[in-house]
Amino acid sequence: MPTQITHRIRVTVISNYEAEISLPNKDKYVHSYHVTIENQGFHKVQLLRRHWIITDANNVVREVKGEGVIGLQPILNPEEIHQYQSWSPVPTPIGKMKGSYLMKNLEDDSLFEVEVPEFSLVADFKLN
Repeated sequence: MPTQITHRIRVTVISNYEAEISLPNKDKYVHSYHVTIENQGFHKVQLLRRHWIITDANNVVREVKGEGVIGLQPILNPEEIHQYQSWSPVPTPIGKMKGSYLMKNLEDDSLFEVEVPEFSLVADFKLN
């Protein structure tokens, strides 16, 4: 389970290959990922934006940027956790993702970035 702590925000990611909705014969390998964001700091924070860097086995890089996560801009009080699940298709059976969240300290309105650790996207049949 890749985990990283940046500015007292802990991010953990678990990925899973979704064989039932993947289409290998069309170069579409779908992976879900479950993210846990934990505020280990002393201030209320809000997740404003996400930035993903998705790399496939051909070393082709795709970037995804947008507001919040799955349509939400969650607010986390100290010691609170926010969890969500999303997915990403890649054109190869192996890939990887990493990224960052733009967060706002709601006590002083300062902005800061939180790193999302790199995690693997591997089709089950490639694990042997």
